[in-house]
Amino acid sequence: MKITPRQEKLLKRTFIDFCPMQEFISDPLIIDRAEGLYYWDTEGKRYFDAIGGVFVATLGHRHPRLVEAMQKQMAKITFAPPLHGIADVTLDFVERLGSVTPGNLKYVKAFSGGSEANEAAMKFVRQYFKQTGHPGKYKFISRYQGYHGATAGAMAASGTGSRKSKFEPQMAGFLKVFPPPHYRSVFATWEECNRFAAKTVEDVIIEEDPETVAGFIVEPIGNTGGIITPTREYFEILRTICDRYNVKLLFDEVITGFGKTGSMFAAQTYGVTPDIICCGKGLSSGMIPISAMIAREDMAEAFWGKAEEDIQFAHGQTFAGNPLACAVGIAVIDEIVENELDIKARSMGEYVRARLEGLKKYGVIREVRGKGILLGVELMKDNGMLEPFPELGKAFSASALKNGLILRVSPLWFAVAPALVATEAQLDEMCSLIEKSLVEALEQVSQPASKAGENLSALRA
Repeated sequence: MKITPRQEKLLKRTFIDFCPMQEFISDPLIIDRAEGLYYWDTEGKRYFDAIGGVFVATLGHRHPRLVEAMQKQMAKITFAPPLHGIADVTLDFVERLGSVTPGNLKYVKAFSGGSEANEAAMKFVRQYFKQTGHPGKYKFISRYQGYHGATAGAMAASGTGSRKSKFEPQMAGFLKVFPPPHYRSVFATWEECNRFAAKTVEDVIIEEDPETVAGFIVEPIGNTGGIITPTREYFEILRTICDRYNVKLLFDEVITGFGKTGSMFAAQTYGVTPDIICCGKGLSSGMIPISAMIAREDMAEAFWGKAEEDIQFAHGQTFAGNPLACAVGIAVIDEIVENELDIKARSMGEYVRARLEGLKKYGVIREVRGKGILLGVELMKDNGMLEPFPELGKAFSASALKNGLILRVSPLWFAVAPALVATEAQLDEMCSLIEKSLVEALEQVSQPASKAGENLSALRA
């Protein structure tokens, strides 16, 4: 799109997340408005939002129920003094969120974003062990390719290579293991990959000394690794290992929470309850920043004591538990529960998965994976070696945007997570745009000796 000199000047004063600004300015996207599953840029072009902005707009943009909840709350109170009290609506939020969580996960603290929730959870666990007779437990294990946020502690827990190396040295006390896909070339089955990957967590705990390891933090479905979707057994093994060594299991459900996987939380989809869930993104459907740390209620007892003992969770943030955000969060949960949108995500996912599986006819799709409506597609070269195909991913990213389609694209894979309110017609529209964009990307990428090229010619004949 064309931009004015003023817009160009202002773009040079800011930045787009993880994007080279010199490249962005050459062909920028400036959004004017949004509604439902669509964006419109400042020139009036419409874009299908296949990823909820960035896994955020669970109910689409400007959902009427959320707008109403925000307007009603604005007429009452929009900020409570965090050092002196708490808003009544924030207590309502604590109750409502705790009513849809698995197990005894009822202790809730709201924050402004996923990074904050993950950071708070790790601090919570460290302080918990100091107050329960295990002061040496401070280390956290996480996975390579995992992403837990941009703040210092959350970034140290992340395993995203170049995203974090620019800011090294990182904080001490963070260890990494490989995710299951790392072992795909070693084992014959996906189940074996997962069993081995889970076992490596126990090996690290033992070698580090269990009395120094506080927690294992993991995304139930790993986004930055390409929608990594472990087996249920993987999480069952992790749960057993963590129990064995008194290590807390933390699920980073910032992306997977609130219906996308076919349950309110992926913990329920997998049938494994962690000690803490961290959530965000879809909790407000993009209306206002909010996230939450949800811990086992019995863990919170370690933070309960007399004033003279100074027993408290030594953590606070100005906008934590903001009443305006909490009112919207309650409305999101109510809408999902009352309309069984988490259950709807299962049928939506089956429908979209079938359409995405159909793209295998082009010879460049290795695998479709995910749970519910959170799905990822891995791209490959069709030369019998299952090699990555980054050239196609880059071309596909450009063609999708040109065709008015916004989705998550890595050079090696792409992902979709449309709003839970999407109609079948809208899902068809999304899938058609994906196929059109993939075909155009293939036309741009030279594969003279590949079956992909032969398939494409045959399909066009």
